[in-house]
Amino acid sequence: MSQATVSKLAPVVASFWVMKISATTLGETAGDLISMTLHVGYAASSLILISIFFVALCSQLAVKRYHPPLYWTVILATSMAGTTMSDYMDRTLDLGYPTGAALLLGCLLAILTIWRLAFGTLSVDEVRSRPVELLYWIAILFSNTLGTALGDFLSDSSGLGFAGGAILIASLLALTLVANTFTRISRVFLFWVAFVLTRPFGAELGDVLTKPHDAGGLALGTVGSSAVLAVVLVVSVTLATLEVRRQAAPAV
Repeated sequence: MSQATVSKLAPVVASFWVMKISATTLGETAGDLISMTLHVGYAASSLILISIFFVALCSQLAVKRYHPPLYWTVILATSMAGTTMSDYMDRTLDLGYPTGAALLLGCLLAILTIWRLAFGTLSVDEVRSRPVELLYWIAILFSNTLGTALGDFLSDSSGLGFAGGAILIASLLALTLVANTFTRISRVFLFWVAFVLTRPFGAELGDVLTKPHDAGGLALGTVGSSAVLAVVLVVSVTLATLEVRRQAAPAV
């Protein structure tokens, strides 16, 4: 089968969302681990993680089939880079969470508009060529960066706190699921809404896990939280890889 007819993206089933939330939450805790716990700084961390993202993305674009470890490595890299990039914009450049989120939302909408005008659909089921896949990954990077800014805004500026922000995002995700199940709203639109919302949910969940008790968190720290989330993600990706191999095995 040619590259133009084979999807290299993870199938959007229930396990996809479990891995997406695990990867984005790990991206939040691991990004904070590198930039703050290890004192690398937001700017240097962003450069390092963007470089990792670039290498992983080139590998993903080069392959011809869906490889779960590679696909989720790119997702994780976008989440980690998005965490430090957002923090750099909001804290080092002092743009603030509302301004940073607004700029990132504008960039994401511009990318999706270009994608829609150039190829006629934003459906991930139609991502079967390299130009479309490249737009897909650029959109993912900006959506994950936006998600960090939104999560920080909800937890720090809105007055909701980490737990309150997580509950709000979880409620919005539940409403999206209800809309997907019981309404005729575009499934493509709902997918991107859910995809964007899972990132701030991961940011809020990451903060709940890592922040001290007096800040409303569970005080697990960036190291402990990252280790637990990494185990969850590795197990999930391993199961996905075994499923891909099972499907590819010739029938006896």
